[in-house]
Amino acid sequence: MGKLELKLKNDFNIVFSDSKLLETAFTHTSYANENHLPKTASNERLEFLGDAALSLTISEYLYLKFPEKLEGELSKIRSSLVRTESLSRFSKKCHFDEFIKLGNGEEQMGGRCRDTTLEDLFESFLGALLLDQGFEAVKKFLNLVVIPDFEDGDFIGVTDYKTALQELLQVNGDTKIEYRVIEETGPDHKKQFKVAVFENELQLGSGHGHSKKLAEQAAAQDAFKMAIRSKR
Repeated sequence: MGKLELKLKNDFNIVFSDSKLLETAFTHTSYANENHLPKTASNERLEFLGDAALSLTISEYLYLKFPEKLEGELSKIRSSLVRTESLSRFSKKCHFDEFIKLGNGEEQMGGRCRDTTLEDLFESFLGALLLDQGFEAVKKFLNLVVIPDFEDGDFIGVTDYKTALQELLQVNGDTKIEYRVIEETGPDHKKQFKVAVFENELQLGSGHGHSKKLAEQAAAQDAFKMAIRSKR
């Protein structure tokens, strides 16, 4: 049993029946081209399948999780979970980046760390898992890797929490969102700001930062996570 197979077994209790399928999932186009392999030897076809399996699994989860939400809001939440940055981080979380086979040129250009490459890898793995063990295995894996982060109120890949909070709060129409500095400490060269975020004069969260912009993002993140938890 190779290192990848051993890790999948130890971390997720997954054992592939078809090891060739797993190998294909971790073969980048650049590697296939460089080694004169057939076009179907890369993970592109599995990526296509995995993308569909991922979308269906997350859609079903959100549909059952939030029976009161309409299509528009469900779509926005799903988009946050399956965006490129999110899937790239899930690949790293599973250490998939350590096992992908890249061409020399792609390797030298930093392909192993490229978000789009790792996004495709994650989806390719899901496609291989679907073919090897069925849809329930895909759901079980995603419930181990993706759903816990969502349940904790953490949308992977969200770096602009001000925008994310605005989209979440305004899904049912415009609302007034305001950020206010409520505390300022430290000398001029080392200021520390505390900012609170309000919706229609109701404080939703607060955060600290060495600049007003950083403090606003921290406040938005605090409010965003509390808003998600309150909607469970």
